[in-house]
Amino acid sequence: MKVLVVGAGGREHALVRALARSPQERELLCAPGNAGIAKDARVLDIAVDDIGGLVEAVEREQVDLTVVGPEAPLVAGLVDALAERGRLAFGPSAAAAQLEGSKAFAKQAMEQAGVPTAAWRRVASLEEGVEAVGELANPGVVVKADGLAAGKGVTVAENAEQAHAALREIFVEDRFGSGGATGLAQPSAVVEELLLGEELSLLALCDGVRALPMAPARDFKRIFDGDRGPNTGGMGSYSPVAGFDAASVRELAGVVHQPIVDLMRERGSPFHGVLYAGLMLTADGPKVLEFNVRFGDPETQAVLPRLRSDLLELLLAASRSGGLEGAELVWSEDWAVTLVLASAGYPASSSSGDEIHGLDDVPHGIEVTHAGTAIRDRGVVTAGGRVLGITALGPSAESARSGAYAAAEKISFKGMQLRRDIAAHAEGHPAVQR
Repeated sequence: MKVLVVGAGGREHALVRALARSPQERELLCAPGNAGIAKDARVLDIAVDDIGGLVEAVEREQVDLTVVGPEAPLVAGLVDALAERGRLAFGPSAAAAQLEGSKAFAKQAMEQAGVPTAAWRRVASLEEGVEAVGELANPGVVVKADGLAAGKGVTVAENAEQAHAALREIFVEDRFGSGGATGLAQPSAVVEELLLGEELSLLALCDGVRALPMAPARDFKRIFDGDRGPNTGGMGSYSPVAGFDAASVRELAGVVHQPIVDLMRERGSPFHGVLYAGLMLTADGPKVLEFNVRFGDPETQAVLPRLRSDLLELLLAASRSGGLEGAELVWSEDWAVTLVLASAGYPASSSSGDEIHGLDDVPHGIEVTHAGTAIRDRGVVTAGGRVLGITALGPSAESARSGAYAAAEKISFKGMQLRRDIAAHAEGHPAVQR
């Protein structure tokens, strides 16, 4: 069986590694991949937004299953284009992918399906945004560019001044492109109330009929220790999460994921793939911060190493309507802690071309996933904001954490950024708040 993973980040490297553990006979390909993925799969030099090129490659290589990692090709209709050629793909259609492609679409779907979320307003101008901030600020608000913004379109504003600055970025500076990936002619944004509590990430495999929850995880979005500084794509994660056993996870998925799967099926756009719920555990119960329509990053790097079930078999099943009926997920009892090593200037900018030292010194048993890396004459170099992920397993959160940080100390590159408090309170009082 030939399997193509589309993407070039740490999430895709984690997927390649997990698929390589499948007992089924398979050949793994990745487009476009990176320096690390190239050691685990045959890479194809095709960009993730080259829909035509990807479809042609699937036909040429006679790929049996395409696993789409990033959100952009999903929103752009890669799965639809493959389906037209009779090719199987893991991921939602473009219509279903609007759950991530448009924040307003997702909010409307949550309201219709009865999924708990923050109070919100869609705004189409700076003036409307300022008005919404005045209505919803208590004490702060969250401002989100409506379309895809590569993980950089969300501002947690603690006061009106910060909220107005975020709105100006969207409507005056047009920082994220008019309409983003929603195809709107003009910029659009969502302003919502600021929720307080502890965050939780819960992914579910979906087959168009049911949602099968995976192990819970917690990620760390801010760039600096103590949850200070701007949001990033994620600076680390861990799994499992204290207080969330299998029964509570199933119950949560029944409230959050299953109603959305039911709604999309009723609308004629059944959801296949991974539905990622970013949740806030508030005093009034869990509420959805956002939906993503693909594996999370860096949550995937902490979740998949704990999976003992055959990921390839599960992805094949989820790609067929009702294919997950009777499926069960088996998890290791170990904890997993993932650290992200970021380049200088991230998240505002990134540094490329800096030589990475120490990769060969990482102890056996530690999983190093490449995100923003490339191969140059002198070796592996940085090629993006988040450069590497370091994941360690252990019988306790502290042992996994110690192993990950010890491994991270072996690696260096110019301007390397690393949070020192990832999973520091994983087994006791979780400190992650928003």
